[in-house]
Amino acid sequence: MGQSKTNQIVDRLEATAKARQATLARFRARPAADDPVILARQAARQAVVQARDVRATEREVARLAAEADCASAAFAAKERAKAEIARQIAQKAARQTDLAAEQKAARDARFAARKARARR
Repeated sequence: MGQSKTNQIVDRLEATAKARQATLARFRARPAADDPVILARQAARQAVVQARDVRATEREVARLAAEADCASAAFAAKERAKAEIARQIAQKAARQTDLAAEQKAARDARFAARKARARR
């Protein structure tokens, strides 16, 4: 039984060594950093990243433009509301002035009528 355990350990160590050798062989088989295929792949990736950045920037610009349009529309609506309120206040002031003048004229007429009756 001692022999089979030893064989299992040896087998596992050999398998581990083979796996390391295979990994090292794959690493060594990789093309160099200045290989044209690698450079072309990196250029393609860089182009994709730049295109993605351009699209993100365009979306951001469009979003900011939409926000600016919305803000300007809201500002214009507020200004129209302020102008309407100012117009209503001016109309109310004009009506009050007219009413006060009418009341004064009626009061003066009553006063004049009373004076006229008193003179007779």
